[in-house]
Amino acid sequence: MPYFFWDSTLLILIPGILLALFAQSYVSSTYRKYSAVATHGGLPAHTVARRILDDAGLHGVQVEPTAGHLTDHYDPRARVLRLSEGVYGSSSISALGIAAHEAGHAIQHGKGYAFLKVRNAIFPVVRIASSLAIPLLLAGLLLEVAALYDVALILYATAIVFQLITLPVEFNASRRATDILAAEGYLDYGEVQGAQKVLRAAALTYIASFLLSLLQFLRLLAITSSRRD
Repeated sequence: MPYFFWDSTLLILIPGILLALFAQSYVSSTYRKYSAVATHGGLPAHTVARRILDDAGLHGVQVEPTAGHLTDHYDPRARVLRLSEGVYGSSSISALGIAAHEAGHAIQHGKGYAFLKVRNAIFPVVRIASSLAIPLLLAGLLLEVAALYDVALILYATAIVFQLITLPVEFNASRRATDILAAEGYLDYGEVQGAQKVLRAAALTYIASFLLSLLQFLRLLAITSSRRD
């Protein structure tokens, strides 16, 4: 969502912006570091993902390569786990950590993990609501209609709730990933620690995104409150 209204309320966003910048830099550097470290087993990420899925009884979930950098994701509608170009065929610590994390999402889906079910259920509503929030707020400010402020802020808040629900989903997938990688011997103790660092760095980007959205909501609340006075 755009960060408009260039006034003193922009100061509210500074902590979130700084954390977001740090998180992006940290995840990139951590990923690069452990992408250069091969695992002792030498198995490529797609093979490890396939084995994790099969061990969980998820034989119907496909593992496919996808274009882009760090575009790895699990698609619950298509039941496809997609691994990015730098991960799919790599046997690095970063690659196995990421592949196992996405397999963790597939396991969540297969087991009906509560937070994932809620996130998937509200996603269509959140997508529409978040796209309408800023236009409605702008209209309310231009027309000086306070009721539009309230509707816009409620719609914006749905995106924040979605991001909040996303946090336990991501943390749980990472925990599942490292537990499986260690238990099944795909990584040794030192390699598991490296994978944990990669996944924690990735988790920090979700935390930063949530914080930035929350601060933006507080900023919009301050703007609309001043207009009501």
